[in-house]
Amino acid sequence: MDAYALAILIVGLALLGAAWVPHLVKRNPLTFPIIYVAAGALLYALPLPLPPADPVRYPLITEHLTELAVIVALVGVGLRIDTRFGWRRWALTWRLLGITMPLTILAGLWLGQAWLGYSVATAMLLGAVLAPTDPVLAGDVQVHAPGKGGEDPVRFALTSEAGLNDGLAFPFVWLAVVMALASAGEPMDWGRWLALDVLWRVLGGVAIGVLVGYALMHLIFRSESEPTLSKSGEGLAALAITLTVYGVAELCHTYGFLAVFVAALMVRQKERDHDYHGILDTFAQQCEKLLMAVMLLLLGGALASGILSDLDWRGIVFALVFVLLVRPLAGWLGLIGASLTTRDRWAIAVFGVRGIGSLYYLAFAVNHAEFRDAGELWAVVCLVVVLSILIHGLTASGAMAWLDRRRRGRTKATKGDLTDENHP
Repeated sequence: MDAYALAILIVGLALLGAAWVPHLVKRNPLTFPIIYVAAGALLYALPLPLPPADPVRYPLITEHLTELAVIVALVGVGLRIDTRFGWRRWALTWRLLGITMPLTILAGLWLGQAWLGYSVATAMLLGAVLAPTDPVLAGDVQVHAPGKGGEDPVRFALTSEAGLNDGLAFPFVWLAVVMALASAGEPMDWGRWLALDVLWRVLGGVAIGVLVGYALMHLIFRSESEPTLSKSGEGLAALAITLTVYGVAELCHTYGFLAVFVAALMVRQKERDHDYHGILDTFAQQCEKLLMAVMLLLLGGALASGILSDLDWRGIVFALVFVLLVRPLAGWLGLIGASLTTRDRWAIAVFGVRGIGSLYYLAFAVNHAEFRDAGELWAVVCLVVVLSILIHGLTASGAMAWLDRRRRGRTKATKGDLTDENHP
């Protein structure tokens, strides 16, 4: 059998499914990610000449594929947020980034050492790669298309958190890399890590996102030459934003994830009512679905190929504890004192989806340093991602619909009370 022709056929069917399956399962507890992971596992269980789906053997390919999926998703996330940037308006986001994410990293570090018996560097990496929530697989809990509403506190908090913490987890991944290199005999340079990997890469990424995003915003909407990009109706600009900003940021040795998200926010915050935002969002979502379909099939293939073979009962317990306890408790603690209902607070705390971003960070780290127990680490992280896909996928849609109904009920009750007061 011609392996190339078979791969072309599978990709074509995957694209067809990416366009059709989300509508098919709209009122079904099964989700697109669950179906595609299962399909990938089934395909790789058959005796077919498929490309290997083994991130342990091919971490460089894994890094680049997951990297592309994440940056495309980050542009889509940035383009969909209607809430203007501001310290008070984004207060929930700062709580999740400043409290919940560090608590999650510390919990992963402690459990990795105390429960799984990892070295400090490996445990640090485990906490760092599992800390960020995922912009790729969290569609059910994210805000709606630009200008379409649906930006309630839960959706906004989870969307903005996923947009920013994928970049802000990077310093801790680099810290794990530096610690692993130090254990191999290289000097531990804390000052260089703080100056380069924390300050320069974070601040530089944000600055590049603002500057390049502002320039692109003018090119798209306010160019003096005619016609402008916004009048062309070409959604391809969404991919151009992604690759241009990411390329500039990486060439300047800053965090491209942060730059891409911030640039997309800059574009969205100007000409807010322009129909072109919808075109950009639609194209970004189409690219995201394409890459997500491929990633999920390969994840299913990795499961069928034995990625979990290094897993023992301790790793299984860790994955369950992390998904069911660590993130919910860290999220709850981070939101103490926020002006939220109890239901909304628990929804934000619980639905911190883990996904493609965690796989990217792990591939990135093992490509830059040697970590002990790397095979087991891949198994644990993949299990956490699969559990998140299953648990959050089966519950998120129903939970969000229930919250929406309760929110509409409160709004109607408030309007009714006001009407009664005005008409005694």
